[in-house]
Amino acid sequence: MCGRYASSRSPDDLAEEFEVIDPRLDKVLDPDYNVAPTKEVYAVLERPPADREGEPGEGTGEPEPVRQLRVLRWGLVPFWAKDPSIGSRMINARMETVAEKPAFRRAFAARRCLLPADGYYEWYPTQQKEKGKPAKQPFFIRPKDGSVLAMAGLYELWKDPTRSDDDPERWRWTCTVLTTDAPDHLGRIHDRMPLLVTPERRSAWLDPQTPKDRLLDLLVPAQETGLEAFPVARAVGNVRNNGPELVEPVPFEETLLAAEGHVR
Repeated sequence: MCGRYASSRSPDDLAEEFEVIDPRLDKVLDPDYNVAPTKEVYAVLERPPADREGEPGEGTGEPEPVRQLRVLRWGLVPFWAKDPSIGSRMINARMETVAEKPAFRRAFAARRCLLPADGYYEWYPTQQKEKGKPAKQPFFIRPKDGSVLAMAGLYELWKDPTRSDDDPERWRWTCTVLTTDAPDHLGRIHDRMPLLVTPERRSAWLDPQTPKDRLLDLLVPAQETGLEAFPVARAVGNVRNNGPELVEPVPFEETLLAAEGHVR
């Protein structure tokens, strides 16, 4: 799964990297080195121009979708949900079942996005015990070349029935991260990883008009090399901790990890 990640790039940098034409930001997020479920995150998506959120734009015919940068909340709330708190359990969608699951299949068909990240965290259970359970060592996994990860995601719009139609907060925009099997060198840490979309596949993934029968072909693990994993401070386990020090490598503790072969 993917339960934490880091995202420190500015909106301008993301707009350039992802060729955003129409930024739709009502706020600028601070750099976040400990992104956790239910937090607000940046997402890249494509939608037709609109005068009001959730409604089609003016003009004749079907407007062409344009690439946008938006702020969404991590934890997808299906359009049919009665309680938005369900989103806290919808932070990941499995690649193998996303096309069939009721919570995700509608978004998979037409509302796909990319979630930019510096890298993501996974926790490895060590041989040491802590309160009777295996102690877990966090690892940060990022591109060796320092590039931006584009995690495949889905987004959904949920209308709050308690708010009036003229309330600007009536629409809640939420998202989820797609996951896939991790390759061997990362699977030793955790058997799942975010699905990463390489630049040449981004346009097809984002395009709402991409035929549904082509989508699963795009969900081939696209980046099985070029990533590095290294241990980081266990402070990242507390979401209240935040800062660039969380993604700095820490020395291996020989009794915990060196004998298990997890050397960068």
